[in-house]
Amino acid sequence: MTKARKKFAENVRRLRRAKDMSQEDLAFKAEIDRTYVSGIERGIKNPSLDVMERIAKALDVKIEDLV
Repeated sequence: MTKARKKFAENVRRLRRAKDMSQEDLAFKAEIDRTYVSGIERGIKNPSLDVMERIAKALDVKIEDLV
């Protein structure tokens, strides 16, 4: 796993938990599959910029806060 992917994974998990959201809640808001959110948080999946933007919007943060 690259440093960037690890950092993104950690930030998504941290911000999601801070907002008391489940992976399912985040997936619904970002219009992605819950298993994809899990893969992102574990650093297995490499999301596109479009997906990163949807996750940021779902978490109500700037994309810069995730990377």
